[in-house]
Amino acid sequence: MRAALRLLAVLLSSLVSYVWCLPTSQAPLVDHATRNRSVSFQVFAELEELARLVDISYCVGLTGTGIQKPFKCISRCDDFQDFELVTTWNTGQLMSDSCGYIALAHSPSNPRIIVAFRGTYSIANTVADLSTIPQDYVPYPDDRESPKTEACRNCTVHSGFYRSWVNTRSEILPSLETAIASYPNYTLTLVGHSLGGAVAGLASLDFIARGWNPRVATFGEPRLGNDALMRFIDQRFHFSDNNAGATGKETAYRRVTHVDDPVPLLPPKEWGFRMHAEEVYISKSELSPDVGDLRRCDGDEDPHCIAGADATSGVMTPDDLATEFDRGVHSESDMWNVPSKYKLWQLFFAHRDYFWRLGLCVPGGDPHDWGREYPELGLGDNEDVNSEAAKRFGGQRSRHGN
Repeated sequence: MRAALRLLAVLLSSLVSYVWCLPTSQAPLVDHATRNRSVSFQVFAELEELARLVDISYCVGLTGTGIQKPFKCISRCDDFQDFELVTTWNTGQLMSDSCGYIALAHSPSNPRIIVAFRGTYSIANTVADLSTIPQDYVPYPDDRESPKTEACRNCTVHSGFYRSWVNTRSEILPSLETAIASYPNYTLTLVGHSLGGAVAGLASLDFIARGWNPRVATFGEPRLGNDALMRFIDQRFHFSDNNAGATGKETAYRRVTHVDDPVPLLPPKEWGFRMHAEEVYISKSELSPDVGDLRRCDGDEDPHCIAGADATSGVMTPDDLATEFDRGVHSESDMWNVPSKYKLWQLFFAHRDYFWRLGLCVPGGDPHDWGREYPELGLGDNEDVNSEAAKRFGGQRSRHGN
Protein backbone atom coordinates (compact mmCIF):
# COMPACT_ATOMS: atom_id res chain seq x y z
CA MET A 1 0.00 0.00 0.00
CA ARG A 2 2.77 2.41 0.93
CA ALA A 3 4.52 1.72 -2.39
CA ALA A 4 1.38 2.61 -4.30
CA LEU A 5 1.05 5.85 -2.34
CA ARG A 6 4.64 6.75 -3.11
CA LEU A 7 4.05 6.00 -6.80
CA LEU A 8 1.10 8.34 -6.94
CA ALA A 9 2.98 11.06 -5.08
CA VAL A 10 5.95 10.84 -7.45
CA LEU A 11 3.70 11.10 -10.50
CA LEU A 12 1.83 14.05 -9.08
CA SER A 13 4.97 15.85 -8.00
CA SER A 14 6.66 15.36 -11.36
CA LEU A 15 3.75 16.78 -13.33
CA VAL A 16 2.41 19.59 -11.19
CA SER A 17 3.80 22.44 -9.12
CA TYR A 18 1.31 23.93 -6.72
CA VAL A 19 1.05 27.21 -4.83
CA TRP A 20 -1.30 27.08 -1.85
CA CYS A 21 -3.65 30.00 -1.45
CA LEU A 22 -6.96 30.34 0.36
CA PRO A 23 -9.79 32.51 -1.00
CA THR A 24 -10.51 35.60 1.04
CA SER A 25 -14.24 35.26 0.45
CA GLN A 26 -16.63 32.68 -0.88
CA ALA A 27 -20.09 32.93 -2.37
CA PRO A 28 -22.87 31.20 -0.44
CA LEU A 29 -22.83 27.47 -1.07
CA VAL A 30 -26.59 27.29 -1.47
CA ASP A 31 -28.90 29.83 -3.05
CA HIS A 32 -32.25 28.06 -3.11
CA ALA A 33 -34.22 31.14 -4.11
CA THR A 34 -32.38 31.82 -7.36
CA ARG A 35 -30.84 28.49 -8.39
CA ASN A 36 -33.12 25.89 -6.82
CA ARG A 37 -30.22 23.70 -5.78
CA SER A 38 -32.24 21.91 -3.13
CA VAL A 39 -32.80 18.17 -3.31
CA SER A 40 -36.32 16.82 -2.93
CA PHE A 41 -37.30 14.13 -0.45
CA GLN A 42 -37.91 11.76 -3.37
CA VAL A 43 -34.38 12.19 -4.71
CA PHE A 44 -32.91 11.90 -1.21
CA ALA A 45 -34.81 8.68 -0.52
CA GLU A 46 -33.86 7.18 -3.90
CA LEU A 47 -30.17 7.91 -3.39
CA GLU A 48 -30.20 6.53 0.15
CA GLU A 49 -31.76 3.31 -1.11
CA LEU A 50 -29.30 3.05 -3.99
CA ALA A 51 -26.40 3.51 -1.56
CA ARG A 52 -27.57 0.39 0.30
CA LEU A 53 -27.93 -1.49 -2.97
CA VAL A 54 -24.37 -0.74 -4.03
CA ASP A 55 -23.16 -1.64 -0.52
CA ILE A 56 -24.59 -5.13 -1.09
CA SER A 57 -22.29 -5.50 -4.11
CA TYR A 58 -19.35 -5.77 -1.69
CA CYS A 59 -20.62 -9.24 -0.82
CA VAL A 60 -19.43 -10.34 -4.28
CA GLY A 61 -15.78 -11.31 -4.76
CA LEU A 62 -13.06 -13.24 -2.99
CA THR A 63 -13.45 -11.35 0.29
CA GLY A 64 -17.25 -11.49 0.28
CA THR A 65 -19.60 -14.29 1.27
CA GLY A 66 -21.70 -13.95 -1.86
CA ILE A 67 -25.33 -13.29 -2.71
CA GLN A 68 -27.70 -16.24 -3.01
CA LYS A 69 -31.12 -16.61 -4.61
CA PRO A 70 -33.75 -15.42 -4.23
CA PHE A 71 -31.86 -12.39 -2.80
CA LYS A 72 -29.97 -13.36 0.33
CA CYS A 73 -26.69 -12.16 1.82
CA ILE A 74 -25.28 -11.38 5.26
CA SER A 75 -25.39 -7.64 4.53
CA ARG A 76 -28.47 -5.54 3.66
CA CYS A 77 -30.38 -7.95 1.40
CA ASP A 78 -33.23 -8.31 3.91
CA ASP A 79 -34.05 -4.65 3.25
CA PHE A 80 -35.28 -5.66 -0.21
CA GLN A 81 -37.90 -8.36 0.14
CA ASP A 82 -39.24 -7.93 -3.41
CA PHE A 83 -35.85 -8.41 -5.08
CA GLU A 84 -34.87 -11.42 -7.18
CA LEU A 85 -31.22 -12.14 -7.92
CA VAL A 86 -30.45 -12.73 -11.60
CA THR A 87 -26.69 -13.28 -11.44
CA THR A 88 -23.41 -12.10 -9.95
CA TRP A 89 -20.08 -11.62 -11.71
CA ASN A 90 -16.42 -11.38 -10.78
CA THR A 91 -13.86 -10.80 -13.54
CA GLY A 92 -10.75 -11.40 -11.44
CA GLN A 93 -8.26 -9.92 -8.99
CA LEU A 94 -6.32 -7.51 -11.20
CA MET A 95 -6.68 -3.74 -11.10
CA SER A 96 -9.11 -3.93 -14.03
CA ASP A 97 -11.34 -6.35 -12.12
CA SER A 98 -15.07 -5.85 -11.75
CA CYS A 99 -17.60 -7.41 -9.42
CA GLY A 100 -21.30 -6.91 -8.96
CA TYR A 101 -24.76 -8.31 -9.39
CA ILE A 102 -27.92 -8.03 -11.47
CA ALA A 103 -31.28 -8.19 -9.69
CA LEU A 104 -34.93 -7.66 -10.47
CA ALA A 105 -36.93 -5.33 -8.24
CA HIS A 106 -40.53 -6.49 -8.49
CA SER A 107 -42.02 -3.48 -6.71
CA PRO A 108 -45.41 -2.66 -8.28
CA SER A 109 -44.71 1.06 -7.97
CA ASN A 110 -41.05 1.02 -9.05
CA PRO A 111 -40.10 -2.10 -11.03
CA ARG A 112 -36.43 -2.08 -11.97
CA ILE A 113 -33.56 -4.10 -13.37
CA ILE A 114 -30.69 -3.30 -11.01
CA VAL A 115 -27.06 -3.56 -12.13
CA ALA A 116 -24.74 -2.84 -9.19
CA PHE A 117 -21.00 -2.32 -9.75
CA ARG A 118 -18.74 -2.86 -6.75
CA GLY A 119 -15.71 -0.71 -5.96
CA THR A 120 -12.32 -2.20 -5.18
CA TYR A 121 -11.40 -3.62 -1.78
CA SER A 122 -7.75 -2.74 -2.17
CA ILE A 123 -6.73 0.82 -1.31
CA ALA A 124 -3.32 0.19 -2.92
CA ASN A 125 -5.02 -0.93 -6.12
CA THR A 126 -7.22 2.15 -6.01
CA VAL A 127 -4.25 4.49 -5.87
CA ALA A 128 -2.26 2.62 -8.50
CA ASP A 129 -5.23 2.27 -10.85
CA LEU A 130 -5.95 6.00 -10.67
CA SER A 131 -2.46 6.65 -12.09
CA THR A 132 -3.16 4.80 -15.35
CA ILE A 133 -2.72 6.76 -18.58
CA PRO A 134 -5.67 7.52 -20.89
CA GLN A 135 -6.48 5.88 -24.22
CA ASP A 136 -8.76 6.72 -27.15
CA TYR A 137 -12.45 6.18 -26.45
CA VAL A 138 -14.53 4.53 -29.18
CA PRO A 139 -18.29 4.30 -28.55
CA TYR A 140 -20.23 1.07 -29.04
CA PRO A 141 -20.61 -0.12 -31.72
CA ASP A 142 -17.26 0.98 -33.05
CA ASP A 143 -16.82 2.48 -36.51
CA ARG A 144 -15.91 -0.86 -38.04
CA GLU A 145 -19.31 -2.28 -37.07
CA SER A 146 -21.57 0.61 -37.98
CA PRO A 147 -20.92 3.68 -40.14
CA LYS A 148 -23.80 5.41 -38.30
CA THR A 149 -22.06 5.32 -34.93
CA GLU A 150 -22.13 8.71 -33.22
CA ALA A 151 -18.51 9.77 -33.08
CA CYS A 152 -16.80 10.86 -29.89
CA ARG A 153 -14.19 13.08 -31.49
CA ASN A 154 -10.87 13.50 -29.67
CA CYS A 155 -12.24 11.58 -26.69
CA THR A 156 -9.86 9.83 -24.32
CA VAL A 157 -10.78 7.61 -21.39
CA HIS A 158 -8.92 6.23 -18.40
CA SER A 159 -7.56 2.96 -19.76
CA GLY A 160 -8.02 1.03 -16.49
CA PHE A 161 -11.69 1.99 -16.19
CA TYR A 162 -12.32 1.24 -19.85
CA ARG A 163 -10.58 -2.13 -19.63
CA SER A 164 -12.66 -2.98 -16.57
CA TRP A 165 -15.87 -2.22 -18.48
CA VAL A 166 -14.76 -4.24 -21.52
CA ASN A 167 -14.01 -7.19 -19.22
CA THR A 168 -17.40 -6.80 -17.55
CA ARG A 169 -19.47 -6.37 -20.72
CA SER A 170 -19.19 -9.95 -21.92
CA GLU A 171 -19.96 -11.21 -18.41
CA ILE A 172 -23.24 -9.37 -17.95
CA LEU A 173 -24.74 -8.76 -21.41
CA PRO A 174 -26.35 -12.21 -21.91
CA SER A 175 -28.17 -12.05 -18.56
CA LEU A 176 -29.03 -8.39 -19.01
CA GLU A 177 -30.44 -8.85 -22.50
CA THR A 178 -32.62 -11.71 -21.24
CA ALA A 179 -33.87 -9.64 -18.31
CA ILE A 180 -34.71 -6.65 -20.52
CA ALA A 181 -36.54 -8.87 -22.99
CA SER A 182 -38.47 -10.59 -20.20
CA TYR A 183 -39.32 -7.39 -18.32
CA PRO A 184 -39.54 -4.62 -20.93
CA ASN A 185 -41.42 -2.28 -18.60
CA TYR A 186 -38.79 -2.43 -15.86
CA THR A 187 -36.43 0.57 -15.57
CA LEU A 188 -32.78 -0.29 -16.20
CA THR A 189 -30.97 1.15 -13.17
CA LEU A 190 -27.18 1.26 -12.80
CA VAL A 191 -25.46 1.99 -9.52
CA GLY A 192 -21.75 2.02 -8.68
CA HIS A 193 -19.39 3.11 -5.91
CA SER A 194 -15.80 4.27 -6.38
CA LEU A 195 -14.20 2.53 -9.35
CA GLY A 196 -17.54 0.77 -9.82
CA GLY A 197 -19.02 4.20 -10.44
CA ALA A 198 -16.58 4.70 -13.30
CA VAL A 199 -17.56 1.35 -14.82
CA ALA A 200 -21.26 2.18 -14.41
CA GLY A 201 -20.72 5.47 -16.24
CA LEU A 202 -19.01 3.79 -19.19
CA ALA A 203 -21.63 1.02 -19.22
CA SER A 204 -24.39 3.62 -19.47
CA LEU A 205 -22.92 5.02 -22.70
CA ASP A 206 -22.80 1.51 -24.16
CA PHE A 207 -26.41 0.84 -23.15
CA ILE A 208 -27.68 4.08 -24.66
CA ALA A 209 -26.01 3.12 -27.94
CA ARG A 210 -27.92 -0.17 -27.79
CA GLY A 211 -31.20 1.71 -27.57
CA TRP A 212 -31.73 1.19 -23.85
CA ASN A 213 -32.59 4.01 -21.45
CA PRO A 214 -30.57 3.54 -18.27
CA ARG A 215 -30.89 5.55 -15.09
CA VAL A 216 -27.57 5.92 -13.31
CA ALA A 217 -26.43 6.80 -9.79
CA THR A 218 -22.76 6.76 -8.83
CA PHE A 219 -21.14 7.45 -5.46
CA GLY A 220 -17.56 8.70 -5.35
CA GLU A 221 -17.10 8.34 -9.11
CA PRO A 222 -13.58 9.30 -10.26
CA ARG A 223 -12.90 11.37 -13.36
CA LEU A 224 -13.42 9.17 -16.41
CA GLY A 225 -11.66 10.98 -19.23
CA ASN A 226 -10.92 14.24 -20.97
CA ASP A 227 -13.13 17.24 -21.68
CA ALA A 228 -14.32 15.83 -25.00
CA LEU A 229 -15.56 12.64 -23.33
CA MET A 230 -17.33 14.67 -20.64
CA ARG A 231 -19.12 16.69 -23.34
CA PHE A 232 -20.07 13.40 -25.00
CA ILE A 233 -21.60 12.13 -21.73
CA ASP A 234 -23.44 15.42 -21.26
CA GLN A 235 -24.84 15.17 -24.79
CA ARG A 236 -25.86 11.52 -24.53
CA PHE A 237 -27.81 12.22 -21.36
CA HIS A 238 -29.11 15.53 -22.73
CA PHE A 239 -27.42 17.66 -20.11
CA SER A 240 -27.16 21.35 -20.94
CA ASP A 241 -25.01 24.22 -19.70
CA ASN A 242 -27.82 25.03 -17.30
CA ASN A 243 -28.14 21.40 -16.38
CA ALA A 244 -31.34 19.71 -15.28
CA GLY A 245 -30.10 19.30 -11.75
CA ALA A 246 -29.75 23.06 -11.28
CA THR A 247 -33.28 23.71 -12.55
CA GLY A 248 -34.85 21.05 -10.34
CA LYS A 249 -35.87 18.79 -13.23
CA GLU A 250 -35.41 15.06 -13.14
CA THR A 251 -32.27 13.63 -14.66
CA ALA A 252 -31.29 10.12 -15.69
CA TYR A 253 -27.78 10.42 -14.19
CA ARG A 254 -26.82 11.47 -10.68
CA ARG A 255 -23.13 11.68 -9.78
CA VAL A 256 -23.06 11.85 -5.98
CA THR A 257 -19.97 13.27 -4.29
CA HIS A 258 -19.06 13.88 -0.65
CA VAL A 259 -17.00 16.62 0.98
CA ASP A 260 -13.35 15.58 1.44
CA ASP A 261 -13.68 12.50 -0.79
CA PRO A 262 -10.43 12.47 -2.82
CA VAL A 263 -11.56 10.03 -5.51
CA PRO A 264 -13.86 12.38 -7.52
CA LEU A 265 -10.79 14.67 -7.85
CA LEU A 266 -8.66 11.88 -9.34
CA PRO A 267 -7.06 11.37 -11.76
CA PRO A 268 -5.99 15.02 -11.47
CA LYS A 269 -7.15 17.63 -13.94
CA GLU A 270 -3.49 18.43 -14.64
CA TRP A 271 -3.39 15.10 -16.48
CA GLY A 272 -6.27 16.17 -18.71
CA PHE A 273 -9.11 14.47 -16.79
CA ARG A 274 -12.41 16.26 -16.20
CA MET A 275 -15.78 15.76 -14.46
CA HIS A 276 -19.20 15.62 -16.10
CA ALA A 277 -22.47 17.26 -15.10
CA GLU A 278 -25.35 16.18 -12.84
CA GLU A 279 -23.47 16.22 -9.57
CA VAL A 280 -25.31 15.92 -6.25
CA TYR A 281 -23.02 17.09 -3.45
CA ILE A 282 -23.17 15.98 0.20
CA SER A 283 -21.72 18.84 2.21
CA LYS A 284 -21.94 17.24 5.66
CA SER A 285 -18.74 15.45 6.69
CA GLU A 286 -20.06 13.00 9.24
CA LEU A 287 -22.82 10.44 8.95
CA SER A 288 -25.69 10.67 8.48
CA PRO A 289 -26.80 13.45 6.12
CA ASP A 290 -30.30 14.83 5.86
CA VAL A 291 -32.05 16.46 2.92
CA GLY A 292 -30.62 19.87 3.70
CA ASP A 293 -27.06 18.53 3.39
CA LEU A 294 -27.51 17.61 -0.28
CA ARG A 295 -27.47 20.07 -3.14
CA ARG A 296 -27.62 19.92 -6.91
CA CYS A 297 -24.61 21.40 -8.68
CA ASP A 298 -24.28 23.52 -11.81
CA GLY A 299 -22.48 22.33 -14.93
CA ASP A 300 -19.54 19.94 -15.08
CA GLU A 301 -17.35 21.35 -12.30
CA ASP A 302 -19.28 23.59 -9.93
CA PRO A 303 -16.81 25.43 -7.65
CA HIS A 304 -19.40 25.29 -4.85
CA CYS A 305 -19.33 21.48 -4.92
CA ILE A 306 -16.53 18.89 -4.91
CA ALA A 307 -14.55 20.72 -7.63
CA GLY A 308 -14.12 23.62 -5.22
CA ALA A 309 -11.87 21.39 -3.10
CA ASP A 310 -9.49 20.86 -6.03
CA ALA A 311 -7.22 23.61 -4.74
CA THR A 312 -3.57 24.11 -5.54
CA SER A 313 -0.91 23.54 -2.95
CA GLY A 314 2.79 23.38 -2.41
CA VAL A 315 4.59 20.32 -3.73
CA MET A 316 4.37 17.31 -1.43
CA THR A 317 7.19 14.79 -1.52
CA PRO A 318 6.51 11.03 -1.48
CA ASP A 319 7.67 10.90 2.14
CA ASP A 320 5.29 13.74 3.06
CA LEU A 321 2.34 12.00 1.44
CA ALA A 322 3.12 8.61 2.96
CA THR A 323 3.64 10.16 6.40
CA GLU A 324 0.35 12.05 6.19
CA PHE A 325 -1.46 8.90 5.12
CA ASP A 326 0.01 6.92 8.01
CA ARG A 327 -1.00 9.62 10.48
CA GLY A 328 -4.41 10.27 8.95
CA VAL A 329 -5.70 6.70 8.86
CA HIS A 330 -5.79 6.68 12.65
CA SER A 331 -8.15 9.64 12.83
CA GLU A 332 -11.05 11.09 10.88
CA SER A 333 -9.69 14.59 11.51
CA ASP A 334 -7.45 16.24 8.95
CA MET A 335 -3.88 16.30 10.15
CA TRP A 336 -2.67 18.90 7.64
CA ASN A 337 -4.48 21.54 5.67
CA VAL A 338 -3.92 19.83 2.32
CA PRO A 339 -6.14 19.67 -0.79
CA SER A 340 -8.81 16.98 -0.73
CA LYS A 341 -7.23 14.94 -3.53
CA TYR A 342 -4.17 14.37 -1.32
CA LYS A 343 -6.19 13.26 1.69
CA LEU A 344 -5.73 9.60 0.92
CA TRP A 345 -6.69 8.55 4.44
CA GLN A 346 -10.18 9.73 3.49
CA LEU A 347 -10.41 6.64 1.28
CA PHE A 348 -11.38 4.95 4.57
CA PHE A 349 -13.86 7.63 5.63
CA ALA A 350 -15.28 10.32 3.30
CA HIS A 351 -14.97 8.04 0.27
CA ARG A 352 -17.04 5.36 1.98
CA ASP A 353 -19.54 7.62 3.76
CA TYR A 354 -22.45 7.92 1.35
CA PHE A 355 -25.55 7.82 3.58
CA TRP A 356 -23.94 4.75 5.18
CA ARG A 357 -20.36 3.56 5.51
CA LEU A 358 -20.05 1.43 2.40
CA GLY A 359 -17.77 -1.43 1.54
CA LEU A 360 -17.99 -4.18 4.14
CA CYS A 361 -20.21 -7.25 3.76
CA VAL A 362 -21.29 -7.98 7.33
CA PRO A 363 -24.72 -8.11 9.00
CA GLY A 364 -26.17 -4.64 9.10
CA GLY A 365 -23.36 -3.25 6.98
CA ASP A 366 -20.21 -1.70 8.42
CA PRO A 367 -20.10 -1.82 12.25
CA HIS A 368 -19.94 1.98 12.16
CA ASP A 369 -23.62 1.87 11.12
CA TRP A 370 -24.82 -0.58 13.76
CA GLY A 371 -27.60 0.89 15.83
CA ARG A 372 -28.18 3.79 13.47
CA GLU A 373 -31.60 4.45 12.03
CA TYR A 374 -32.19 5.64 8.51
CA PRO A 375 -31.14 9.26 7.95
CA GLU A 376 -33.23 12.03 9.40
CA LEU A 377 -34.83 13.94 6.57
CA GLY A 378 -34.77 17.44 8.01
CA LEU A 379 -37.92 18.48 6.14
CA GLY A 380 -39.15 21.06 8.60
CA ASP A 381 -42.88 21.71 8.87
CA ASN A 382 -43.98 20.23 5.55
CA GLU A 383 -46.53 17.81 6.99
CA ASP A 384 -47.43 16.15 3.68
CA VAL A 385 -43.82 15.36 2.83
CA ASN A 386 -42.98 14.38 6.40
CA SER A 387 -45.93 11.99 6.39
CA GLU A 388 -44.59 10.37 3.21
CA ALA A 389 -41.11 10.20 4.75
CA ALA A 390 -42.37 8.60 7.95
CA LYS A 391 -44.35 6.05 5.98
CA ARG A 392 -41.43 5.07 3.76
CA PHE A 393 -38.61 5.14 6.27
CA GLY A 394 -40.75 3.89 9.12
CA GLY A 395 -41.54 0.76 7.13
CA GLN A 396 -37.86 0.16 6.47
CA ARG A 397 -36.97 0.62 10.13
CA SER A 398 -39.56 -1.95 11.15
CA ARG A 399 -37.81 -4.57 9.00
CA HIS A 400 -34.63 -3.93 10.97
CA GLY A 401 -36.47 -4.10 14.23
CA ASN A 402 -35.40 -0.55 15.13
